Amino acid sequence: MRRAKAQLELNLATAIKDNTKCFYKCIDSKRRAKENLHPLLDAGGNIVTKDEEKAEVLHAFFASVLNSKASCSLGTQPPELEDRDGEQSEAPITQGEMVGDTHKPMGPDGIHPRVVRELSGVLTKPLSIIYQPSWLTGEVPVDWRLANVMPIHKKGRKEDPGNYRPVSLTLVLGKVMEQIILSAIMWHVQDNKVVKPSQHGFMKGKSCLTNLISFCDEVICLVDEGKAADDVYLDFSKAFGTISVMV
Repeated sequence: MRRAKAQLELNLATAIKDNTKCFYKCIDSKRRAKENLHPLLDAGGNIVTKDEEKAEVLHAFFASVLNSKASCSLGTQPPELEDRDGEQSEAPITQGEMVGDTHKPMGPDGIHPRVVRELSGVLTKPLSIIYQPSWLTGEVPVDWRLANVMPIHKKGRKEDPGNYRPVSLTLVLGKVMEQIILSAIMWHVQDNKVVKPSQHGFMKGKSCLTNLISFCDEVICLVDEGKAADDVYLDFSKAFGTISVMV
């Protein structure tokens, strides 16, 4: 057991360049003991400690902040996108699309991402039968909408359910379809130059770090030239809770 544990830690340290998330997750697990969800205040101001009661309190709050009304007229048909190579009528699923991050958590179906990756050769054909109608109709199978919702504390009092953000752990097979759609969208916006080079969020190869480096470089250049630089930081409070669920 000790030898296996030592080998695991060695593997994590060796693969830190390719998978920093697992390395720091292991370090974090050793730094502090895991604890259950903190007791919460219900709508009546009472402290609840049972897991079932805390789940109901969080469920009530998460459901209350969802915006069921669309903020704009979406119409019944999406606008046509100009495709230089003609209409893409098939979901471009390949074995490479099935090989994702095996360190992500499982969804409600209990299927581990490692299983999907190891069986990618035999799963490509049957999954394409499911993905194809979803690709053409724009509809998602009902089972893929199920998720294990994990409450993540952001800041403030841990007793307040309003200080938690819900994170949905969906099915792995649904995530594969999401990657296929994401690849098609990214191909379209990049090929048509829809996204400006200054966009760093949700762009492959870019991050908050690259955004800060670019920003700091521009500010330093202005200071070196003897010019003033005014910085304004904006943040939307609970932004995802204001998005219409109909979108």
